[in-house]
Amino acid sequence: QVQLVESGGGLVQPGGSLRLSCAASERAYSIRTMGWFRQAPEKAREFVAALSADDGSTRYAGSIQGRFTISRDNSKNTLYLQMNSLKPEDTAVYYCATSPYSVYMGDSSTNYNAWGQGTQVTVSS
Repeated sequence: QVQLVESGGGLVQPGGSLRLSCAASERAYSIRTMGWFRQAPEKAREFVAALSADDGSTRYAGSIQGRFTISRDNSKNTLYLQMNSLKPEDTAVYYCATSPYSVYMGDSSTNYNAWGQGTQVTVSS
């Protein structure tokens, strides 16, 4: 099973930016739809963004639309999440995940079968 390792989290002031990375252990990741989720304390894990391997289309949660950008570099087996204009409510542990499908199947975490360990993002002044 593919192994995923996130990095790039940290502490940032409101309005700042961070770029998260997710390195995959196998080249086959390039044919899988990838996604980012997040989980704040005492809240359920929620969908953030997804990138379809089938046609390269992207999906975003309404709360981050226009501020976050998901992308991938298949030559590096790496998925990215560029986060701009960060807000305190973006504070959470961010997880990358891979789907067994090349097409986008929906926002549910049940559509993804491999997860990274998570990276903490804290937005605070």
